[in-house]
Amino acid sequence: MENKRIKVGITIGDYNGIGPEVIIKTLEDERIFKFCTVVVYGQKNIISYYAKALKVQNFNMQEVDDTEKLNPKIPNIINCWSEQVRIQMGIAESEAGARAMICLNRAIKDLTAGKIDVLVTGPVNKSTINEHHPDFTGQTEYIAKEAGSETSMMLLVDDTLRVGLVTNHISLKEVTGKIDINLILQKIEILNQTLKQDFLIHKPRIAVLGLNPHAGDNTLLGKEEKDIIAPAVNRAKEKGILALGPFPADGFFGAHQYRKFDAVLAMYHDQGLVPFKTLSFGTGVNFTAGIRVVRTSPDHGTGYDITGKNIASPDSLRNAIFTGIEILKNRETFREMISNPVEKVRLDKE
Repeated sequence: MENKRIKVGITIGDYNGIGPEVIIKTLEDERIFKFCTVVVYGQKNIISYYAKALKVQNFNMQEVDDTEKLNPKIPNIINCWSEQVRIQMGIAESEAGARAMICLNRAIKDLTAGKIDVLVTGPVNKSTINEHHPDFTGQTEYIAKEAGSETSMMLLVDDTLRVGLVTNHISLKEVTGKIDINLILQKIEILNQTLKQDFLIHKPRIAVLGLNPHAGDNTLLGKEEKDIIAPAVNRAKEKGILALGPFPADGFFGAHQYRKFDAVLAMYHDQGLVPFKTLSFGTGVNFTAGIRVVRTSPDHGTGYDITGKNIASPDSLRNAIFTGIEILKNRETFREMISNPVEKVRLDKE
């Protein structure tokens, strides 16, 4: 890995949102090219349009047809379509959703073929994509499926907090019917494995949250903790996983108990993302755990309300790039460790 130049692909996302702006701001800093070669999946005219709107001088990109022709010293861009598009800053528009999927599919194709090493996806609008792809529920699920994985986990990552989800993009009324012992156990196992191989934590400590207020309050407010979550935690322990819970979510975060654990497993989207974004918004990274390829994304959305105002922060996208690179290197280190384990030597007392 040290001798190989890491290739990072970045999708433009919804071009009416802040994706192009944060890409430009991130790649303006030439220091990033000391760590990786970058290729953007989108269209050069869109990047040029935003660079002009943001009054960014001399932002040069090399147009390439494929990843074999990348310039390691400047941003590269693969034009995923040839025709002109109408940019409408801050507007949720059907054509932008269709183009976002064209970029995503091209990037996934290169990622799964090994032509790029890390994929960082720009923010998209699910509703505009659904007009063309009715089954699309999110990039996490879509990428996992395209990468050939039946299981995956949305894992939000920051320096001080990691939060995984049992369920992702489903309505709250569906959560109770979705979770069961096997699903929760599966997610605990994915989280345990990713902490080991992707973050090099030898013996991870995992906190599992309850579903109901006060974790059911001894079944007064719900029985899922007793009947489903606690049994899943116990099965994980039987497999040698250091999982604890279920914890009441409000008190767990309010008392900063998350600091005692390497990761937290939440039952549903907002249960995990509300505290994560409260503590880490603007710097956090969304990582797809449990699949063979490395995919990250910034923790923010399209940001239509601030598009074109030159106030969008590139911090989360920058962190997504470096988190992806770190995870890629950690996986290589992990493979080396398990292929050449250090044998334990017993020293008998005389």
